[in-house]
Amino acid sequence: MAKLIDGKAIAKALRASVTEQATRLSEAGVVPGLAVILVGDDPASEIYVRNKERAASKAGVNAQTIRYDAETAEETLLAKIAELNADTSVDAILVQSPVPGHIDEHKIQEAISPAKDVDGFHPENIGRLYANREGYYPIANTPRGIMTMLAHEGVKLAGKNVVIIGRSILVGRPMFALAQAADATVSLLHRYTPDNLRHELLQQADVVIVATGVAGLVTGADLKAGATVIDVGINRMADGSLVGDVDFASAEPVAGLITPVPGGVGPMTIATLLQTTAELAALHHGVTLEAGWQTI
Repeated sequence: MAKLIDGKAIAKALRASVTEQATRLSEAGVVPGLAVILVGDDPASEIYVRNKERAASKAGVNAQTIRYDAETAEETLLAKIAELNADTSVDAILVQSPVPGHIDEHKIQEAISPAKDVDGFHPENIGRLYANREGYYPIANTPRGIMTMLAHEGVKLAGKNVVIIGRSILVGRPMFALAQAADATVSLLHRYTPDNLRHELLQQADVVIVATGVAGLVTGADLKAGATVIDVGINRMADGSLVGDVDFASAEPVAGLITPVPGGVGPMTIATLLQTTAELAALHHGVTLEAGWQTI
């Protein structure tokens, strides 16, 4: 029976650490500023943004949500982003995905200053990540949160065989780069990976990270005994229940460590967003935060 990785507890500890550093910033006259742009009325996005606002307020981060209706012109968003880039009270900017179809999401991401790109989606920051450059730059929050979880659980990636399923820029691709930088041997699978090859690679994997949006894609029969399983997926079923991309019932008896859905990776994304906001604020205003504070 696998040990559950309690994402809620780890995220709570990380948020508490962010609050401590926000106090340190406040003593230096700095309040970390986060600007969230929400376009349209996607229900899931509304819930997610409200959760961000609530968590930010508790952590001492000044979060503002800028709302636009679904018909808003792309030029309007670009003008607002330019204004936020120039605003010294704003340390971190994100545009909540998805945006309406008439808006070029890539153009929007590229308009955000790399120094305020809290999501880590700007091509300059992605390039730094893939090149494994030294120095500080924002990294996509979900993959970075997963690395925090693995470190918390004592899972070292060096020399391990890691299989990632899903190649989105939100999770799969940056996760691939982070695992490689941690000296793992990494396979990145996707919808065109043949089923038999996926099964074969999973059977050899020490760590499995799944982010596809396909409920129950990975089962216990796919896994190597004792594997660490990180389930990023969250899928609402017809009965209203939430399940992951891993069939938990069959995977739990096989895995060594496993994240539940909900309560696993999800809470870490917002906690890591606040962590990055605090780091950016310190960088922008020349404040030195406590050494090693991100270690939970």
